[in-house]
Amino acid sequence: MKTYIATIFIIIAALLSGCHSNQSTKDAHEHVDGEEHEHTEGDGHNHGKTSETGHSDEIVFTRAQAEAVGLTTETVAPGTFSQVIKTSGQIQASQGDEVTIVATSNGIVSFVNPSITEGTAVHPGEAIVTVSAKNLPEGDPAAKAKIAYETAQKEFQRAEGLVKDNIISAKEYEQTRLRYETARTAYEAQASDITASGVQVTSPIRGYIKNRLVSQGDYVAVGQAIATVSQNKRLQLRAEVSENYFKSIRNISSAHFKMAYDNTLYKLSDLNGRLLSFGKASDGQSFYIPVTFEFDNIGDIIPGSFTEVYLLSAAQNDVLSVPVSALTEEQGLYFVYLQWDEEEYRKQEVRLGQHDGERVEILSGLKTGEKVVTQGVYQVKLAATSSVMPEGHSH
Repeated sequence: MKTYIATIFIIIAALLSGCHSNQSTKDAHEHVDGEEHEHTEGDGHNHGKTSETGHSDEIVFTRAQAEAVGLTTETVAPGTFSQVIKTSGQIQASQGDEVTIVATSNGIVSFVNPSITEGTAVHPGEAIVTVSAKNLPEGDPAAKAKIAYETAQKEFQRAEGLVKDNIISAKEYEQTRLRYETARTAYEAQASDITASGVQVTSPIRGYIKNRLVSQGDYVAVGQAIATVSQNKRLQLRAEVSENYFKSIRNISSAHFKMAYDNTLYKLSDLNGRLLSFGKASDGQSFYIPVTFEFDNIGDIIPGSFTEVYLLSAAQNDVLSVPVSALTEEQGLYFVYLQWDEEEYRKQEVRLGQHDGERVEILSGLKTGEKVVTQGVYQVKLAATSSVMPEGHSH
């Protein structure tokens, strides 16, 4: 009997303990919920939201910030976009804008201005070097030409008197006259350039020294190149195109190019450029087909330098494109920033097509009428970091 009564008391105690535990748990939950509700409603924190509208991809960039960074936008609209062949090329001097100065006499070279170097400006008729052979065993050619001329002149004058008296034949007279004319021509070719120090070699055109081909004190022979002078008014762009694009070459009309030393994009349409020619076959060694353009030099393009070339081919209509400046790249993916409201922006992934160095074809990700940020993109990207922070925790 005592065992039975003890068992009943144990069961009753267990039931009372369970009810007390459930009530404590309920009270604890109600206490926590009340604190959370009070914290959310009363302290101004808005956890879980990044803006008033609650869109997690929204970026806040105020009008004042936009004006400070010079932010600009462009409304997306279909337009004309040329097919592009991207390749490399080189800038060359145009024919007629470059001359090679050669030695007019054998001898030792002495530069009139010892400090003359590449890029030095020269004028027509300006002396570049003096060639002298006075101290050489073979003698001074200028002095020899003068002696030969004076000797031939005396013989010719004598022959004129003899032929009148029929002392010499007409044939001998003609031979004497021929020797005189030859000697006179050779002497007069150098007479105007002969100085006390030797024969001066002058520049025939106005321009600048492109390169020096000899050094001070070198020996040169008649006809040997001394220096190259370039006017640099018209230049040529020679692009090398893979033979894979042979069928598209005939549709090429213009080009954009960018120098290796300059980030500026040059357009042949702005430089009075024109297509000169394109090859009909590739070189057996390089497998590339040359395409050559000619354009005005604006003064900061260096002949001989290499370029990145965008050849423009057939035009396509109704193509969506944006400026290159509108793009940002992250881990191989490309994005633009769209303006949704006066002070609200959104990051948008896009898929790219061809680009001509200035604009990029958009294959997907944009719609007509959307506003894309074209200047100030970097600042909007930085603002995106602060825009996703919970409100009330900005320090």
